[in-house]
Amino acid sequence: MTAAPTKPVVSRPLAVLAVLLPVFVAGCVAVWSFTIDDAFITFRYSANLAQGDGPTWNPGADPVEGFTNFAWMAWHAAFAVLGLALPVVAKVTSVLLGLATLAQLVVTSTRAGGWTAAVVAGGTFVAFVPTYFHVVGGLETMAFAAVVLRMVVLGLTAVRGRPVRDWEPPLLFLLAGLLRPEGVLAALPALAVWLWHARSRPAARWWTGAAAAAGAGYFAWRWSYYGYPFPNTFYVKFGDLAAGEDWVWSTAAAFLPLLASVLVLLVRRQGLLIASTVAATYLAYALSGPSMDYVHRFAFHAFPVLCLAAGLAVAALRRWLGMLCGAVTIAWTALAGAWVPDLGTIADYGDDLGRAHVAIGKGLADAPVPERARSLAVSDAGAIPYYSGWTTTDYLGLNDEAVTHGADVTSVVRAAAPTVLVVTAPGPEVPDVAYGLRIPDVSAGYRHVAAVWMRQAYYQHVLVVPEWADAVRTGLDRVRGGT
Repeated sequence: MTAAPTKPVVSRPLAVLAVLLPVFVAGCVAVWSFTIDDAFITFRYSANLAQGDGPTWNPGADPVEGFTNFAWMAWHAAFAVLGLALPVVAKVTSVLLGLATLAQLVVTSTRAGGWTAAVVAGGTFVAFVPTYFHVVGGLETMAFAAVVLRMVVLGLTAVRGRPVRDWEPPLLFLLAGLLRPEGVLAALPALAVWLWHARSRPAARWWTGAAAAAGAGYFAWRWSYYGYPFPNTFYVKFGDLAAGEDWVWSTAAAFLPLLASVLVLLVRRQGLLIASTVAATYLAYALSGPSMDYVHRFAFHAFPVLCLAAGLAVAALRRWLGMLCGAVTIAWTALAGAWVPDLGTIADYGDDLGRAHVAIGKGLADAPVPERARSLAVSDAGAIPYYSGWTTTDYLGLNDEAVTHGADVTSVVRAAAPTVLVVTAPGPEVPDVAYGLRIPDVSAGYRHVAAVWMRQAYYQHVLVVPEWADAVRTGLDRVRGGT
């Protein structure tokens, strides 16, 4: 008697993806309007690079490195040359990478543990509401997470004795470091595991050496170009151990079952690789207490790896126990994502930013102010500088080396003598101090032309020198009247 043909294994991941893909797409569509203000910092550097001014904040001024995602910035510069809308480019790019990540989770988990593992790994990824904000938010978050996951998958493939293309791990290692400085740490465990298994192959050693040389060359160039070994943001944010401890506990609470999955796998070699990758990825954030950590942004960098760990862990358990633990993992992660404290703020953020920062930036661009007078000082240095195109003093310090390295904020702004001063405030009255800037000391003689409400307890006050106050008001009214 002839045995019935075995159903192809490939149908399993396709079946799981057929269920999960519509959920992922719907989630992205639901939050499509969300773009974080910090993304526009990168877009400004991309636009300046595309215009031939180099990756600079203010063309013609001393270069400052106010971004930490060189590869992401360079990627968008290519589309800026074509005149495409960079926020849309960022969203489409990340959606495609998110789809690739979901497919990678499902396929890898199916091969290692069957359909249950695939459902848990992919289901956890799509059930986590913050996933969609990180996909469409405009930053490199999804791209970085995708690269880290792919590195782990290649490392696991090498551990299992299966072939890995010799060029892929070194180039992904380089890309991780170009997407974020801590990417070198995050991708190092997987690179080391792969290289150990590939040590006898000359091509593997050659590609690794070439990637190391390219990375060293990039580091030397950016140090010589910007004058500092690390991005400007590093000096603003790094070293807050108390905030780092708080970040560790909040991340552990949100991802408790996922981290438990890593512990389950520690008895196997694959668990050691996953655990070391998660630890290396999170080390920098534990030591710095990252700012702008909206809806677990920095924890998301290793989130797909944790999803993979969950899938592999349930496969290592008895069938009924694995299904139970998988259901708990998905439910816990979904609830943790839905109950994150700042989710409400982030859910409305896209519309809020458009009403305030984007409108101010476009209003300044539209204002009949000559080029010589187009200068402003601002603390929220994202959409306002990007859309206005004006020469900008960032008195928060992310894009200002003097402020970052200890200069008096008031003295820096006074020396810049901006035509427009934008002040962030908790209410409809201009405060006396904002981010260390003594407002009366720098705004004497300025006229208050607008108090732009963003959300509860968040206003942007626009103060302008008298000569151009009416022109700026005209530009703002024209744009805001159309919103």
